[in-house]
Amino acid sequence: MVLPGRMQCTAISARNIAMKNVLILSGSPRKGGNSDILCDQFAQGAVEAGNRVEKIRIQEKNIGFCLGCEQCQANGGRCVQKDDMAEILAKMIDADVIVLASPVYFYTIDAQMKTVIDRTVPRYTEISGKQFYLIIAAADTSLPHMERTIESFRGFLSCLNNAEERGIVYGVGAWKKGDVKALSCMAEAFEFGRNV
Repeated sequence: MVLPGRMQCTAISARNIAMKNVLILSGSPRKGGNSDILCDQFAQGAVEAGNRVEKIRIQEKNIGFCLGCEQCQANGGRCVQKDDMAEILAKMIDADVIVLASPVYFYTIDAQMKTVIDRTVPRYTEISGKQFYLIIAAADTSLPHMERTIESFRGFLSCLNNAEERGIVYGVGAWKKGDVKALSCMAEAFEFGRNV
């Protein structure tokens, strides 16, 4: 059984001719961790297809937690915090394709990714008409268990205007750093990138 959004290489028949602006947000706290490796595979495919690609490792950015102060709603969408999130949010708004990637922690996304999602509040209505790909990596091999994590992403997408979920890379069965390299999801990530 193939879950909705599960990659099937044979279902992809044509590439878009126009170059797209692809933004990859890697939530992995480990550089070269399993979800981070899958981001690189996606990026490689997208670059080879002639797209403009930028990968941001969230762990390497200074991003504070949302304060819930609602000041952004009163001052034209500007957050009171002066950190790296304003630049990331602007890139999300400018992107055609956004990849959200996270390791699975207790069957949800990690704190790094959740912090970015929460901090989109000042301008989230401007993240409109984007295509989204989701990447997760987990030691567990049960795809039904992974749906709990995917729903964390889908909760965010459901708040955006005309967000289109294009596919999911399930990096399951990957516990130790680098385990994902031996799995078929490496090729799936590359093919998704190549066919954005």
